[in-house]
Parts: sequence; structure tokens; C-alpha cells
Amino acid sequence: MLLLSRVSGVLIFLSFIFTVYSYFLDDRVKLFAVVFIWIASLILFFTIKSKSLIVVLLFFSLLAFLFSYINGFYIDFFKAFSVNLYLLILLISVGFLKLIATPKKEKDELPKGKASFIKTYIGIHLFGSIINLSALLLVADKMYKKAKLSPLQIIVLTRSFASDAYWSPFFVAFAAAITYAPNLETFSIISFGMILAIFAFFITYFEVVQSKFNLDEFYGYPLSLQTLYLPFILGLFVLLTHHYFEDLKIILLISIFAFLLTILILPIKKGLKESLKILKYHIIDELPKMKSEISLFLVAGLFGIFAGSVLLGLNFKIPFEVFDYKVASILLFIFILLAFVGIHPIISISILGDFFTNANHTLLAMTFLMAWATTVSTSPISGLNLTMSARYNCNAKEIFKLNIFYAIKMYIICVILLFIMSKVLGI
Repeated sequence: MLLLSRVSGVLIFLSFIFTVYSYFLDDRVKLFAVVFIWIASLILFFTIKSKSLIVVLLFFSLLAFLFSYINGFYIDFFKAFSVNLYLLILLISVGFLKLIATPKKEKDELPKGKASFIKTYIGIHLFGSIINLSALLLVADKMYKKAKLSPLQIIVLTRSFASDAYWSPFFVAFAAAITYAPNLETFSIISFGMILAIFAFFITYFEVVQSKFNLDEFYGYPLSLQTLYLPFILGLFVLLTHHYFEDLKIILLISIFAFLLTILILPIKKGLKESLKILKYHIIDELPKMKSEISLFLVAGLFGIFAGSVLLGLNFKIPFEVFDYKVASILLFIFILLAFVGIHPIISISILGDFFTNANHTLLAMTFLMAWATTVSTSPISGLNLTMSARYNCNAKEIFKLNIFYAIKMYIICVILLFIMSKVLGI
């Protein structure tokens, strides 16, 4: 099984390479990228521990396909199997960044107090925006070695990481948003998203200060911020390139520069020989560990296109003419509600994304990001909270109770910002 797993890692990497090649040189090669990522997913599928959601999605995808086929509805099969490919490419490329962006090891003692709370929150948030879940695991592992995670530590871990989804272009939520709203204004999204992330911090801080938690007894794990030059370099490259080549996909630019920076900086830090070993290990042993995300996003895309074919065949129409802040607020509420009952945001976005092609993509993308960021810290079935439950023996219900009122407050803030964004965009 180890051999098959490593083969799947190579296939995942080849899918990344072929996707980039197909975009710039030969679009026909994209077919190989799609085939490789699906074969890798099939190989790894049987090793996924929690695959009930994926199985359910596959079942409903089959039902939707059969219904469409029997009724003669049009199905875009290539799109069904490839719609989330660029999303996965971003996920794969950002995974390489942790090889050069992982913070230096800190002292064994866990600092405590208000300053530790603030530094730990900001550290997880900033590093999480670059290397995603790896940042949270780095801090949580350190905390968990000392003792069971306290409610206050859970709050810091979940909220600081989840709020990255409001703005970070290296986050999978951003990839999902740009997949279904490709004409978004990147600067506007990141600017408004950062404002939301700041609100998320202050809401959390004042909640903690005014609550029963003793902030002076909080044990954190502040990360060194010395390596934060990386996101600035990456962001600068992406923005400059996009300025001169506006037609290039932002999601692809981020993916390419993330990978290129890794293979350029890693030899400087580790030496050429050691770098090759690290890259080899990452490709054959680390990439296969993304099996749950890869399978979920592939199957969600499949289900979204098949379900969309059924809705289009039945002449389903969105019951409004203008996508403004009111409609965006309702859509956001629906996404959040669906997430709380077990439907991942990627599924909701995959199904409804194609029905908003005429909407303002910036407002639409911001709605997607808000839905993702607001629910990931609260929903018991989010990848974050499933990880917290499995790895650190946290209770999903406890996480929900700790964050539900925070989610309600963030929803209100989101609606206000949707109103402001709508006015700024002239909608």
C-alpha cells in the first residue's frame, strides 16, 4: 500500500505540472492532469478514514447523472471532472511553501498572559495565511504536549486560523471563490477580507476579556514573525505579474510563484543535495496526505455540475434580477445554515456557483469567503474542527458552543461590510 501511496504522490505532482503546462502551452494536456489527479484520488480513497461525506456525494452525483441522462439534459462531462482542478493546484502548490516557511523552533516553556494571547493569535493567523493548517498544528501540538487544550486555547486556535479564509490568497477558500467568480477584483477582496479578520480578532479579544476566562492564566505559543518576508515577496510577484498580464489567472500565478519560490529558496537554506531529498519526500510522502481534501473537492465539483445540469434541465432560475448586498446576505445565511447541518461550503459553492455568472464577481467571491471563514471555526463537520476533535481529543459540541455566538456576531459584521462593498462597487 505504501508503494501505491507514493505513486499517487507522483501523480498528484504531475497533475500540478501538466495543469500549468496546459494553461501556457497546450490546452490538450489538461486532460492528462485531470486523469492523473482522479487516479491518485481513487488509489488513496480506500485509505481515507472519514469518507462518509464523500460517499454520500458520490451517491447523489450518480442519481443526478442518471436523472439528467434519462431526461436528456445536457451534461458537460469534462467540466464535471475538472471544475475544481485549479483549486486543487493551489492547494498542492501552497503545500510546498511549508518547506521554506515553517517558523523556527521556539523555547519549550509556554509563555502565559495577555501578551501571549495576542502574540499566539496573530502568529497562528499570519503563518496560517501562508502554510494553512500546518501553522495551527505546530502550535496546537506544542500546547497539547503540556496538557489538554483549554477552552480559551481552543478559541484562539480555531478563530485565528479560520479568519484567514476572509482574505488570504493562499487559502483554499480563496481558490474556491476565484474558481466560481473568476472576474473578482483581488485588491478589493483582500482589503475587505483583512478588515473582517481585524474585526474577528477584536471580537474574540473583548469576548475573552469580558468573560469568565482568566486571561492571565492563558498559556500560548507565540511564533517568531521573522520569516514573514515570504508572503510579501509572493504577493508582490503575483500583483506585479497580474498588473502587466491581466489575462493570466490569479489562482495560477499564486500556484506558480509558490512552487518557484520553494525550489529557489530551499537550496539556499538547506543546500542542493538536501533540498532534493526534502522535495522527493514531500512529493511521495506528504502530497498523498492531502487525500481527504483532494477527494472532497473533486467529488464536490462532480456533484455540483451534475446537480447543476438537473436544475438547468428543469429551468431553475434564481429568484432575483440584481445580486446586491441584500441577496448576498441571504445567500451567506443559507451557506452558513447548510454548513451547520453538515454541508461543506465547497459543496454549496459548487452547486450554486454557476447560477451567479451574471452577478458582480467581487461581491459574490466575498460572500463565498465570508461563508467559509465564518463556518469553519464553528461547524462540527468542518475540516478544522474534525482535526481538532481527532488529533487533540476536543469535543465537537464544545467547539460549537464556544464559537456559535462569535459566528452570529461575525455574520452581522459581514452583512454590514457587504452593504459597504455593494455601495463601493456601485451595485
